[in-house]
Amino acid sequence: MIASYRRVFAHPGALVFSLTGLVARLPISMMTLGIVLLVSTLSGSYGLAGEVSAAYIIGNAAFAVPHGRLADRFGQGRVLWVDSVVFALSGGLMVRAITDDWGAPWPHLLGAVAGAAIPQIGTMVRSRWAHLLEVDSERHTAFTVESVADEVVFVTGPALVTFLSTAWAPEAGLLVALVVGTAGSVALAAQRGTEPPVHPHDPLTARRAMPWGLLLPLTVGAFALGSLFGALEVASVAFADDAGHKSLSGLMLGSFSLGSLVAGVAAGAMAWRRGPLPRARTGLGILAVGTISLPFLPGLAVVTVALFLTGTALAPTLIALFSLIEASVPRERLNEAMGFVQTGLSAGIAPGAWLAGLVADGQGGSAAYWVCTVSAVLAALASFAVSSPGRAEAVVPGVAG
Repeated sequence: MIASYRRVFAHPGALVFSLTGLVARLPISMMTLGIVLLVSTLSGSYGLAGEVSAAYIIGNAAFAVPHGRLADRFGQGRVLWVDSVVFALSGGLMVRAITDDWGAPWPHLLGAVAGAAIPQIGTMVRSRWAHLLEVDSERHTAFTVESVADEVVFVTGPALVTFLSTAWAPEAGLLVALVVGTAGSVALAAQRGTEPPVHPHDPLTARRAMPWGLLLPLTVGAFALGSLFGALEVASVAFADDAGHKSLSGLMLGSFSLGSLVAGVAAGAMAWRRGPLPRARTGLGILAVGTISLPFLPGLAVVTVALFLTGTALAPTLIALFSLIEASVPRERLNEAMGFVQTGLSAGIAPGAWLAGLVADGQGGSAAYWVCTVSAVLAALASFAVSSPGRAEAVVPGVAG
């Protein structure tokens, strides 16, 4: 197992840009929770906190694909520099608007701009791996590294922002997220040696088309997965609250991420005989089956164990999905293609959380897990609508695709 990871990190610059990417993506797990903690603490309104947080999520979802297209055309370095400046300024002004009570719509507008400007670190780092590595097995291991990094971020980020915002100052968590994210993004932008080549678009020349038969169903499936994530957080908090131990909800959610992390590390060292699409379908099916049990399970301990077991399907599934995209889209449009998955994931979180909240208010935390089940089933069904071409070679003269 260790030898597989040693091989990919032996490539010049690989370890540095991967570690930089790990630091730079911390804000993705800190910003929304930090907004909720800051707004609710200062205003006493969870409704207002949800509005500002939703504005941030909408901005992030709306601009993930344009970010990828700009990175493909102008290079990651240029896009990261601009993103970092706008993210830092808009995020800082958003904190100022909240703490100084500027009033609507300023926190909402600035939150949306910060969400739109946050650098798409995960897609950019994966694109660097795809450019650096030529062997399929090494790319699989590299994508595993990044999926594990995602899980590390989602385990540590919420705990860090909660500690800073409650033990230090309400705005401390957000400010640290802004500083860490900006510094990490600038550091990644400075690493030009591992940056994928620029692919400027000339409207007078032919351009290879996107495999929409693959990307559109994957985006729908990603939306359903985002809904699962949002619903899982709300349902777990409600379930723990119903049991009189709301403080243990973090442990429950952490067990899901821990299961994903453990499975991701193991998956990265395996030599798979099946292609990425069958593996993704299998993983999504396991997620669906695992979530079906959740509404029927009694007790926090049993549900926590079930979440760990269900979580083991997540990282291998995401690894397979990103491997499928990398193998199927034109190389010069890889950032853009991965942005579709990011858009789906981000866009699905808020609706899933909202639906789970409605069910939890009316029927309790156990029933809210049904939103997770429906979301997982929809994601699995979407995977069966995916066609799996080889790397796109179709040429469409003068069409953006």
